[in-house]
Amino acid sequence: MKQRIRKAIIPAAGLGTRFLPATKALPKEMLPILNKPTIQYIVEEAVASGIDDILIVTGRGKRAIEDHFDSAFELEVTLEHKGKLQLLEQVKSINHMANIHYIRQQEPLGLGHAVWCAQSFIGNEPFAVLLGDDIVVQSEPYLKQMLDVYEQTSSSVIAVQRVEMRDVARYGVVAPIDSVDGLHTVGDLVEKPTPDEAPSNLAIIGRYVLTPDIFQILSVQKPGTGGEIQLTDALAELNKKRRMFAYELRGQRYDVGEVAGFVKATIDFALRDTTVQAEIWQYLQHVMEGMGPYEQHA
Repeated sequence: MKQRIRKAIIPAAGLGTRFLPATKALPKEMLPILNKPTIQYIVEEAVASGIDDILIVTGRGKRAIEDHFDSAFELEVTLEHKGKLQLLEQVKSINHMANIHYIRQQEPLGLGHAVWCAQSFIGNEPFAVLLGDDIVVQSEPYLKQMLDVYEQTSSSVIAVQRVEMRDVARYGVVAPIDSVDGLHTVGDLVEKPTPDEAPSNLAIIGRYVLTPDIFQILSVQKPGTGGEIQLTDALAELNKKRRMFAYELRGQRYDVGEVAGFVKATIDFALRDTTVQAEIWQYLQHVMEGMGPYEQHA
């Protein structure tokens, strides 16, 4: 009987060096897009896709993530006493989004190692991995679509997006064999190739649905690019043993792991938020008209 995927891993142990000095004391996963930290968007996608249990792999200095998804007694009492019941409900809902667990990656040995740290939590079940650097906006959760592909194929599924060839060196890249309506059979995977070496422009992005035999490969995986244990290298080995698919993104993806992408996401989310969209749109029009720094006059 095919197992329903009910567990997910969210690696969140990175140092966030691209956001220094902001991330010197604050986890990059807690940087807010509007009034919500980025990691909450990731958890919400997992929950909306039917995931029951989530393991967040953290590192030193990441305690704020645990605090965010925990109850905040003093805050809740204060909001209740002040009659701010809508805010109170928003705060309390975070505590019960999912069964969230934590484990610490004691050394920064790469994404493959972070996934391997979750082996005892996952056991012998298929599972999902969601990276906090990628926020996807789509009418149906992207992960849910990938889970549907797994249900149809019983095979590991990795998320891909077409990028400019000049950008392939930032990603793992898939060499497709067959392609039907955005679903590609994987021939090979290459970690951060040069444009001349890249087998395609199908870049691997931060969503995976994996079978548990990946752990056996990760347990003996040698460090690759950057001296880290690369998940892409382990996937290339897994692909030699069993069929794997790449599912192409059709929605809007924001790479919030770098500053420009984070700013773009903030602007777009603000333009979708009815509480601030009018003011932000007015500001952007002012900037685009070349009138200099915006000042709101009475």
